[in-house]
Amino acid sequence: MIPKQPDTPPPPPRRRGFDWRTALVPGLIGAGSIALVFGGLAWLISQNENWPRIQRQFFSLDHMLAALPRVAYGFLTNMQVWLIAMLCIGVWALLLAVIRSLRGPWFAPFRLMVVLYIDIFRGLPALLLVILFGFGIPALRIAGLPSSGLFWGGVAMVLSYSAYVCEIYRAGIDAVHEGQRAAARALGLNEWQVMVYAILPQALRNAMPSLMNIVVALQKDVALLSVIGVRDAVREAQIYTATTFNYSALVVAALLFLLATIPMARLADWITHRDRVKRLQMAG
Repeated sequence: MIPKQPDTPPPPPRRRGFDWRTALVPGLIGAGSIALVFGGLAWLISQNENWPRIQRQFFSLDHMLAALPRVAYGFLTNMQVWLIAMLCIGVWALLLAVIRSLRGPWFAPFRLMVVLYIDIFRGLPALLLVILFGFGIPALRIAGLPSSGLFWGGVAMVLSYSAYVCEIYRAGIDAVHEGQRAAARALGLNEWQVMVYAILPQALRNAMPSLMNIVVALQKDVALLSVIGVRDAVREAQIYTATTFNYSALVVAALLFLLATIPMARLADWITHRDRVKRLQMAG
């Protein structure tokens, strides 16, 4: 005989109250372990007999304050080059990626030129390009061309990084499902319109996390321009070090770069995490 089911549904389970121990204890353990490890490292370093000498040579507060205005002024040059180069790289690399992704026999010569460009500039060190462009082209004294090492050093950075960013864009384009292209063609769009209106909006979203890492890397590598005499933060720190024989100015330059790159790195991590969560939600 089948037992009779009750007419009323069972009561809902009791909600558990907020357990402050469960929420607080892991945080306290993590903070305590961090304080213990880093406190122990700081104690070991400070107890070293060579620490006073290292402190005077690299962390002298007087020298750091004296060098800060000059280094900070040079750091503004780094930031200006970074912003302008970032915009130029984004546009130029996107154009290269679009050309390489176009289909059809008429675009074959242009695709080959883009492949050669990527192979050449991705295979050459950025420092070598900065030296070649920053010293070589001004030495030609060609009428109508700028003779500034800062300009040509920036051009070298744009050409070098565009090869990498182009491949990131192309990976984002290839990640778009082929059905999107077929649907756009079914609406009567030509190859260029399919790329601009159907493929690129999705490709840019796919490439955004990787592009943020390139932005962080470019922010540091603009310091390479110091080797051609550009008065950026690194060059100003080197000049101060050469006159005082104290390396605290270089530490100031390093701190300025960290203040700029760490927030960008955390932003890149946040964008990557948000993109991963959205993809998981769409897959579910």
